[in-house]
Amino acid sequence: MKMANSLRGEVLSLYKNLLYLGRDYPKGDYFKRRLKTVFLKNKDVQDPEKIKELIRRGEFVMKELEALYFLRKYRAMKQRYYSDTNKTN
Repeated sequence: MKMANSLRGEVLSLYKNLLYLGRDYPKGDYFKRRLKTVFLKNKDVQDPEKIKELIRRGEFVMKELEALYFLRKYRAMKQRYYSDTNKTN
């Protein structure tokens, strides 16, 4: 029980980070609802190993979101600065 309580801070931090990253997600309202649903679905998990597994899954999602945002930023910059290379005169 004490182990599960010590993971509480990690879970809250993960939730806040995902919520912060989700603000720029397309259909942001959908993301927020889905995030809340997933966290509420797993709120009664007591096994520390299962909690750690869920935290790892959440961290993976966070990294995927970051990669998605970097890719979007890269595409926007590429389109802005290299749009003339495909045009023929």
